[in-house]
Amino acid sequence: MFRLIRWVAPTRRCFIWIAAGIILRLVFIWFPRPDDPDTLDYLELGHNLLHHGIYGLGSGTDLAPMLFRLPGYPIFLATFEALFARFWPNNWFNAVFVAQAIADLSGGLLLAAFARRHLTPRAGEIALVLAMLCPFTAVESAIAMTESLSIFAVALGIYAAGRAITAESAGRRDFSALLLAGVASALATLLRPDGVLLFMSLAAGLLFYTFRVAPVLDSETRESASSNAQLSAHHQSNRTHLGRALSATSILSCIALIPLVLWTIRNYADFHVFQPLAPRMINDPGERPLVGVRRWLRTWSVEYVTTATVVWNLPGDYVDPIDISPSAFDSPAQRAQTLALIAEYNQTNSISADLDSRFNALAEKRIRAHPLRYYVELPILRVADMLLRPRTEAFYLEVFWWPPDGHPWQTTTAALLGLINLFYVGAAAWAFLRGRVPFAWMLGGYLVLRFLLLGTMENPEPRYTLECFPIFIVAAAAALSGIRAAAPGRVSSIGGDGRLRRLAISHRRRASQRG
Repeated sequence: MFRLIRWVAPTRRCFIWIAAGIILRLVFIWFPRPDDPDTLDYLELGHNLLHHGIYGLGSGTDLAPMLFRLPGYPIFLATFEALFARFWPNNWFNAVFVAQAIADLSGGLLLAAFARRHLTPRAGEIALVLAMLCPFTAVESAIAMTESLSIFAVALGIYAAGRAITAESAGRRDFSALLLAGVASALATLLRPDGVLLFMSLAAGLLFYTFRVAPVLDSETRESASSNAQLSAHHQSNRTHLGRALSATSILSCIALIPLVLWTIRNYADFHVFQPLAPRMINDPGERPLVGVRRWLRTWSVEYVTTATVVWNLPGDYVDPIDISPSAFDSPAQRAQTLALIAEYNQTNSISADLDSRFNALAEKRIRAHPLRYYVELPILRVADMLLRPRTEAFYLEVFWWPPDGHPWQTTTAALLGLINLFYVGAAAWAFLRGRVPFAWMLGGYLVLRFLLLGTMENPEPRYTLECFPIFIVAAAAALSGIRAAAPGRVSSIGGDGRLRRLAISHRRRASQRG
């Protein structure tokens, strides 16, 4: 980290931004953040693994192995419990928060280093400012959830993949960069099931950009290639580049997948199922998934408000019919049918197999009537809500933040947070549209994969897009640094993809000379 500071922050002004980032995170740690029930599950899983050797919930005779959650964050919490709970019994979670703050600050430095290397020093400083002062990533440092470490994993993966691709394009191999990219991918996957998207995008990016610099026969070179020997040398060079790309991607993949292989073996040994990631709808094999009610929710749920008032209550808590959005009904008859199902659920606050099948039949009817709405319109609205809604959940703000009556300061704060969030997202979108983002196919590919996944979820939550912020920060830095996009057909001089094009020209010249 100190080496990164020396390289990223050559001016006194940069140290001021780093100090501001430290203060911001310490403020969030000093003023406790809202608790999340998932934290207790993570802690119990890690505690049982540490003290009883069983990864599961419960105690005594009720303790049994579970597939519930991936083991990365429970192990992280268990490690800090073992190190600090004995000496700091009532406040040992503060050590967790400090470690997460250090990870978040380190992630910001990595993003600044990436922007400085592949864009310009000015872009690196802007990325540093955006990372240090981002309230949405900083606040996660003081919440015992997976988001902070997941954000760090994405930042580390971006930085390491950029280094690895640059080295491969220059004809050499940076094993330390490949190792870091693999570790980042493994960390992201062990923290959250959707972390595997980082591995997919980094592996695809490494393969694509490494092979992209293979020498290409343009018309001039093709005319000068007067002998079969020259053409053979060209094809041999292409095969060499493909081999380098495949070998580098294989190294990254092996490092990234080793922990996942071990987790898969554990699941097969304990449950006799092939489960490389945590299941989405059940905790353990044999449980009955609520397919019907979840499918019904996906036919209308697009807002975080619905997640807070309806989705989290199913099953187990009362669902107020008033909280069912009018978009859940296509006709008065369907409204009556839906409210009847909700009333039946509220009698026991549980969902039987028969009730779940009737919810599924209702969902099927709505999907057949409006397939475009279900498969296109609603996923887009869900992702838009997760991207653009003020991130109220970590700031003690009302879910219904927009009515100023009764809590005007909360409405003002939420609106301000919404504008800050819009700035990050809007600047990043503009940079992608203008072609200013380095390794745009790799970084943009990660965003697309994540948005496609998030669009399928019936419980939209803004925190699910936090892992996108490392890319937003780099892209926003490119947008604000005043870098002009390269003209079509010309070599960019700003680094990133432009640097790869310059290396490709160099390879062509060497190949021509060898021919």
